[in-house]
Amino acid sequence: MNYRLRPFRDDDAVALSRHANNPNIARFMTNGFPHPYTVEHARNFIEYANRDQPVHIFAIEVNGEVAGGIGIHPQSDIHVKNAELGYWLSEGHWGKGIISAAIKEMVDFAFSTYDINRVFARPFSNNTASQRVLEKAGFELEARLNRTIFKNGENLDELIFATRKTNNI
Repeated sequence: MNYRLRPFRDDDAVALSRHANNPNIARFMTNGFPHPYTVEHARNFIEYANRDQPVHIFAIEVNGEVAGGIGIHPQSDIHVKNAELGYWLSEGHWGKGIISAAIKEMVDFAFSTYDINRVFARPFSNNTASQRVLEKAGFELEARLNRTIFKNGENLDELIFATRKTNNI
């Protein structure tokens, strides 16, 4: 498994759009993840990903090329001790252990960078591969919200998986 997490670079736009422009990825993402995914979408995303300091949205580089993204999103107000994890990986790299390792790396980053005690992710109920990956990374199912997601003409359950800082010490 040859991958690394790093900040996005401007020259990632073409590879990012090529890997992200896949309906099998877009179907499990929020509607903010466009399909088709153009080079212009990639450029806009790279600018967005690099605007905060510290950078908390990273490219997943596989064999020297960006092939996905992973980010930790600290929450605010009464949820200030939480951060949401989001991720995707190019379909050609599924099933190789890359995203499991990247999730563990991001959880470590989150707990060492932010004053939080919980990292959560919200996979769709029809994304069983993402659910398994989260479980392998030490996340536990905390909640199932029935039919709260409407995606591609379908009502889906929203699942909330989380891990806590005490689980990772």
